Amino acid sequence: MTLLSTAQHLARDTRRNPRAHIVPILSAAVLACGAIALVTYLLWPTWTTVSLSDPSQLPVSVGGTLFNVPTAAVRMKIQRHSGAQERVDLSFAYPSLAPPAPQKHVSAETVEDRVQPIDRIFVSIAAHHDQLAPDIRLRTIYPRYLDQADSTDDGLTARAFRDGSPYGGEDLFTATSPAFSARCTRDTPTPGMCLSERRVDGADLTFRFPRSWLSHWRDVASAMDRLTTQLRGPKG
Repeated sequence: MTLLSTAQHLARDTRRNPRAHIVPILSAAVLACGAIALVTYLLWPTWTTVSLSDPSQLPVSVGGTLFNVPTAAVRMKIQRHSGAQERVDLSFAYPSLAPPAPQKHVSAETVEDRVQPIDRIFVSIAAHHDQLAPDIRLRTIYPRYLDQADSTDDGLTARAFRDGSPYGGEDLFTATSPAFSARCTRDTPTPGMCLSERRVDGADLTFRFPRSWLSHWRDVASAMDRLTTQLRGPKG
């Protein structure tokens, strides 16, 4: 009855004054816009990424985690865009950790003259999709395949993986102060390479660097920490 009475009352008012219904409609619209603005403000992300007008940086989301990626450090052109990505592959000059300088064209005649020692640290950021975390793998999976013998040099402990295991031909290097772990291939005809992983929210960061760098492993550990902080940016 109340609804019917109200409708009849509005109808009579509208006949007397055709513009009478505009005021309540406008009031309702203003209230609705205010509510939408308030909800948008409360739900807007508080984490501040770089300005989209800055071409030197790309704000990307990997595994739902936001990263600031230097454009010049992205190794694949198809990955040089902002927004959500499944994986981003980067490289940085070492020890400066700046994006590497563009490589000049190398012809077949000059390739041997241009070969230089590896001076880059490579980083891959990939969504982990709830796979086993790197620290859990280090504690529970790797020990199953390690030989009993180990050696320690300059605070760094080395243990070999058993031949025939999934990691045969590799060695595991660990340290506690500072925390460090890396799985490295051995020097064969080609120089050995090391792989070190860490998890950041919904993404895993995989660092790759030459095994020869283990002679200054503390510097490498510091470089990985700095890159993680640099890429992750401030948390809001």
